[in-house]
Amino acid sequence: MAAPDIIGLDIAKNTFHLHRASGDGTVQFSKALGRNRLLEFLSDLEPCIVAMEACGRAHHWGREISKLGHDVRLIAPQYVKPYVKRLKNDAVDAEAISEAASRPTMRFVAVKSADLQGQAMTLKVRDLLMAQKVQTINALRSHLAEFGIVVPKGIQNLGRLEQEVEAHRKSLPEAVVDLCATLLEQIATLADRIADLTTQVQIISRENETAQRLRTMPGIGPITAVALATLAPPTSTFRRGRDFAAWVGLTPKQYSTGGKTRLGRTSKMGQRDIRRFLVIGAMAVIASARSRGGPPEGSWLSRMLAWKPRMLVAIALANKMARAAWAIIKHGGTYRIPAPA
Repeated sequence: MAAPDIIGLDIAKNTFHLHRASGDGTVQFSKALGRNRLLEFLSDLEPCIVAMEACGRAHHWGREISKLGHDVRLIAPQYVKPYVKRLKNDAVDAEAISEAASRPTMRFVAVKSADLQGQAMTLKVRDLLMAQKVQTINALRSHLAEFGIVVPKGIQNLGRLEQEVEAHRKSLPEAVVDLCATLLEQIATLADRIADLTTQVQIISRENETAQRLRTMPGIGPITAVALATLAPPTSTFRRGRDFAAWVGLTPKQYSTGGKTRLGRTSKMGQRDIRRFLVIGAMAVIASARSRGGPPEGSWLSRMLAWKPRMLVAIALANKMARAAWAIIKHGGTYRIPAPA
């Protein structure tokens, strides 16, 4: 049976480039199309493989092109780069995408549904507003420091900032007091919106069956559970949990050659939001264990904390959490506490 034709599609804002090759690699055409003509052009073609880089717009176009009967495959950009020949332009990029998609060992990204993207957007908008809140607090601290009012950093000192502005109302220029009030009002508005989005994430975690099961694991709350359920690729992408942990970026970099294994720092590859939430959850598990007088005697966590730095243990625990999360998503069930050795 002949291999299907492959169209490498390099997407942009308004102009897209298509490179079609047959199963044996023979180039059939390479042409540019406007955004409005793409779907019409593809609807006139026989069903084939349409490959794109997995970028922000790829999931939308993947859903639309799939409706036309084509087999859509998304590829991570770092896997396409080795196939780019010398100079870089849209035609060369489309050819590289087509070539990469023809490789039998290539890894592909699943096309997300619109609902799944909406849930992921809730997490990302919440993170954006939290960053803006911290930025506004730091700006207020910096402006007050210019007038000799120094407040320790940290969101926990927000109330003290308000007190200092009120206490120095008479000594500060009127314009400064008004601007500080504007910044404090902005901080309060952001806090309200963050609280609303947090409530939405909690609702999603209760309605999502996978997120409910993930929340049975210590260190995984509503936010981490929704992140794993919406941002992680299908479990079929990975053969085992350690592959998923490596994709998240919780394993060391390798510099191995000649049969000598050399391991470096944590790779920090893959979805950084999932990695960040897992590390935060691991730190929370360690802090909770210490507040109760330490982890159970003979447990893995107890043995690790006895002779390793806390942050290193947190990374190792996050790695174990990633593997367990993959198993829960893949095989069903809930988390079971391992018996002490």
